[in-house]
Amino acid sequence: MLTPTFHLIGLPTDCNSSFARGPAAAPGVIRAALWSDRGNLAAEDGQEIGLDFQLEDLGDLPLTEATPADDALIRAAVTDSLKAGAIPLLLGGDHAVSFPIVEAIAAQHGPLSILHFDAHPDIYDDFEGNPRSHASPFARILEAGLCRRLVQVGIRTLNRHCREQAARFGVEIVPIADFAPDKVPVLEGPLYVSLDLDGIDPSEAPGVSHPEPGGLRVREVLAVLRAQTARIVGADVVELNPRFDTNDRTAILAAKLVRELAATAARNLR
Repeated sequence: MLTPTFHLIGLPTDCNSSFARGPAAAPGVIRAALWSDRGNLAAEDGQEIGLDFQLEDLGDLPLTEATPADDALIRAAVTDSLKAGAIPLLLGGDHAVSFPIVEAIAAQHGPLSILHFDAHPDIYDDFEGNPRSHASPFARILEAGLCRRLVQVGIRTLNRHCREQAARFGVEIVPIADFAPDKVPVLEGPLYVSLDLDGIDPSEAPGVSHPEPGGLRVREVLAVLRAQTARIVGADVVELNPRFDTNDRTAILAAKLVRELAATAARNLR
C-alpha cells in the first residue's frame, strides 16, 4: 500500500472574526511548533511523519480578506490537493474557513459526516449581520446540503437561537456535562474533522480569542479521535490566536493535534 500523503495548507485569515483579530498569524506558529527540534515527528501510536505517512507543507495561501475571492482560493487549493491523491489538513485562521473547505471536499466525495470539536456550535444564521462569520460556518454547510451528519463535541455556549438552529438542522450535540469519550458516536465516512482549539479547556489551550471554562481535556479529544474508524478525507485546526498564547502552549498543542489527526487518518486507510 502506498504511504498516505497529507497536504498542510495554511489559511492566514481572520477577517470574519467577531471579537479579536489574531488567528491569521496562527499557521506560522503551528508550523514552527510542528517542525521544532524540541519534539519529534512521532504520533502517540508510533507512526512517524516521513516513515508511515508523508506531510507535505504547501505553505500559506495568499488570502486578501476579500471573502468571495479567498473562498475561491481555498476551494481551488483543496480541490488540487484531493486531485493529487492527498488528504488536505488546513491550518486556520478563524473558523469561517471551514465552509469553503467542506464545499470543495463534498464536491469530490459527496455529503460528509463531520466531527466538530468546539466550545461554540457555530450555527448562527448570521452573526452581527455577517452570514460568513466564524460563528456561522456550519449553518452554511448544512443549508447547502454538504453534510449528512454533524456531531459536535465540547459545546458549552448554546444560546436559544443556536438551540433552534441545531433542532432545525438535526445537529447532534454531545453534552459537555458528564462527558466521556465513549458517548461520541463512531461516524461513517467520508469523515471530516474540524477542530476549534477553544473546544479544549483554556487551562490547556489558552491561546484562543473566545476562551470558555469547563472544556474538553486533550486526552479526551485524542480518545474521541482514536475511536473513529472511517476514512478521513480532510481536517482543519482553527482559532489559535497567538496574541493570547503563553509560552507557545497552544501552538504546541495544535502541532500535536496535526500529527495525531494525520496518524489517525493514515491508520484508517490501512
